[in-house]
Amino acid sequence: QVQLVESGGGSVQPGGSLRLSCAASISLFSIYTMSWFRQAPGKQRDLVARITSGGATDYADSVKGRFTISRDNTKNTAYLQMNSLRPEDTAVYYCNAAVLQFEYWGQGTQVTVSP
Repeated sequence: QVQLVESGGGSVQPGGSLRLSCAASISLFSIYTMSWFRQAPGKQRDLVARITSGGATDYADSVKGRFTISRDNTKNTAYLQMNSLRPEDTAVYYCNAAVLQFEYWGQGTQVTVSP
């Protein structure tokens, strides 16, 4: 029912920045929690950051101080601003939306950080 489309991934050098976007097919006013996850090949999918409708945020320890999650309810879009990127940030990043008791996933966008 809810469709999420990520964009903004790409290849950057260490120390660079990217901003990921997640466009939702439903008003963000209806979404309690927007989250970003990431998964590298051969590894589990881990939570990177999440933000509630009230603006409360959580971040993985590995990205605290470097990544910022935000949401624009008017534009039905969530964002992940990623600064000071490191090679270990390389992964496919997935947007997740929690609506009532349901969760929805985007298709993922590749982020590659390498010299």
